[in-house]
Order: sequence, then structure tokens, then C-alpha cells
Amino acid sequence: MSTLTYPEVGATRLGPLPDGYNHLHHRAAVGRGRTDFEAAGAAVTEWRAHRATGAGVNASAARAAAGVTVKVSAGIGPLRLAAPCEIVWAVYEKDRTGFGYGTLTGHPECGEESFVVELADDGTVWFTVMAFSRPASWYTRLAGPLVPVVQRWYARRLASVLRRAAVSAA
Repeated sequence: MSTLTYPEVGATRLGPLPDGYNHLHHRAAVGRGRTDFEAAGAAVTEWRAHRATGAGVNASAARAAAGVTVKVSAGIGPLRLAAPCEIVWAVYEKDRTGFGYGTLTGHPECGEESFVVELADDGTVWFTVMAFSRPASWYTRLAGPLVPVVQRWYARRLASVLRRAAVSAA
């Protein structure tokens, strides 16, 4: 049985992010109105946004919920890296949908990342990725400053996918 690899479980839900980690905070407008909010929220919590970026997703449930395990993978063939995680919190509210997952034993990083879609009072649909992490394997330590660059790229890629999902829903 795998266990979470960090003590600050749930810190991406309300903050603040803990010291001693690299921090990521990316916020992007991805649509407008309730229909876009619902489409983007479903794409995030049903793994479609992750899959649309080209990531492999093997989850123990069809929808994000606390306790669900998920293995996200990227790469090709034998060069595919797997990142096992567990959903540590999920939220399905009128104007806020998303989840946070934490790293399990075997993940190349140590920390937590959240993916949240919110409908603002002005009708704007916002997507926020928040994370704290640090290397947990020799290859992520070796990659050093490239890891946060890749994490920011992935957050922007997810936002782009959600913009397309919102347009498709309209």
C-alpha cells in the first residue's frame, strides 16, 4: 500500500502553501457563464482535461473524490514516467469545482497539486492550478530548475484544453 509522501496534506485547498517547496500558482480565464463553468469542471474532475494534454490517466474512479487513486503518466513506451497520486480533497459546489491530489510513494516529486474551476460573480470562469513540490527522485533532482518550468507549461496546457472544452459546450 502506498502512502502520501509529505505531511502538509490539504494545503492546496485553502493555503497557505508550505515553506521548503517550489510553489506554482497559475490562474487563467477559460470561459464565461454557467455552461462553460460546468463543462470545464466536468473536464477537470472526470480526467478529460488531463487526458486531452496527452497524459495517461489510470484512476480508481471515473470522477475525482477523496481517497481515489490516480496514476498520471507521460512519455512514450519505456520512457513513460508514472506519477502515482491520491485525491486528498474534492469540492463540488455551486460556483467551485475541483480537487487536490498528493504524491504517493514512487512519484518523482513530493507534494500536492490542485486543479480548480470557479465561476466568478462577473460570469468569468477561472481555472487555477496551485502546487507545492520538491524532487523525490534522482532524475527530478538532476532536472533541477527544469521541473518548475515543465509544471508551469502543463498548467498552461490544461487551461488551453479547458478553453476548448468551454467553446465546445457553448
